[in-house]
Amino acid sequence: MRVLAAMSGGVDSAVAAARMVELGHDVTGVHLALSKNPQTYRSGARGCCSLEDSHDARRAADVLGIPFYVWDFSDRFAADVVDDFVAEYAAGRTPNPCLRCNEKIKFAAVLDRGIALGFDAIATGHYAVLREVDGRTQLWRSAEQAKDQSYVLGVLNQAQLSRCLFPLGPDTAKADVRAEASARGLYLAKKPDSHDICFIPSGDTAGFLAKHLGSSAGDFVDEQGVVVGSHAGSHAFTVGQRRGLHLGVPADDGRPRYVLGIEPTTNTVTVGPHEALAVRRIDGIRPTWAEAEVLGSWRGLVQVRAHGAALPAWIEGRTESITVLLDDATHGIAPGQAVVCYDGDRVVGSATIAATAR
Repeated sequence: MRVLAAMSGGVDSAVAAARMVELGHDVTGVHLALSKNPQTYRSGARGCCSLEDSHDARRAADVLGIPFYVWDFSDRFAADVVDDFVAEYAAGRTPNPCLRCNEKIKFAAVLDRGIALGFDAIATGHYAVLREVDGRTQLWRSAEQAKDQSYVLGVLNQAQLSRCLFPLGPDTAKADVRAEASARGLYLAKKPDSHDICFIPSGDTAGFLAKHLGSSAGDFVDEQGVVVGSHAGSHAFTVGQRRGLHLGVPADDGRPRYVLGIEPTTNTVTVGPHEALAVRRIDGIRPTWAEAEVLGSWRGLVQVRAHGAALPAWIEGRTESITVLLDDATHGIAPGQAVVCYDGDRVVGSATIAATAR
């Protein structure tokens, strides 16, 4: 089988590529150039898109003895991930750019090009499990729960999953991956994992957004609409945020206040106590089903954060939307994020959170 190994420059993708080679597949490594100027993205251990990472990926490919290419997806990444990130914040929502990158770049644009070039599948270093059942490819949680990445893969559809390979997911612990990389002579065995948002070099999300969206004085208001402070732009905040509010009027009970809601049209941020963040209902739009549409009402689990807990719920599936009714309230869910639905440890589908209610 001709396999396109997506090599980020990290230890996971390098070992995934090595396992594909060991299984006898015809493997070609590819690194994605996501910025016209790599210096504008994170460097060192904090990113996955730096110039340094492309060199690390190339050295790993050399050790494995496989062809290696760098594909320029900078224009597509800017439009589908960076511009989307800015637009979502401008609309008062909180996007997940890594999830969007998986959806639009790594498993859409890359896979499309790979298939056009005659490749059969794409292999990555994600921690998740794929199983073939009755002619369909199912997506399951990784054997190592602490590293499970099924949440960020929940945006993939059946056509994409059927072309994916996740060699690390079934039985591999992170420590074993590093040991395997060392044994294979891959010098990046000790390279730290990437974190944070690759296209914000400083880690200052508020500053990045201010640069793109500007500053505009607005009010913090409490649940009664009383002004309790001012800010330089509602796009700098997200639901559930506590730090960095700098409110001018303390709460009557002296307790901390959190962002409860964002209204970009009036540039207003509503704040209140932690218990006001409680959510029992989640409305999602643009659902993506891993295998096939699951319509009607059914019991399942949902996850609303990349490393969040699985929450028991009733799920109502429709062609263009879903509604989730949680058994127990959870806190700090922001519109724009993803809700991923599970049947046990199997991914059923996902949707973008459009609204929440207590």
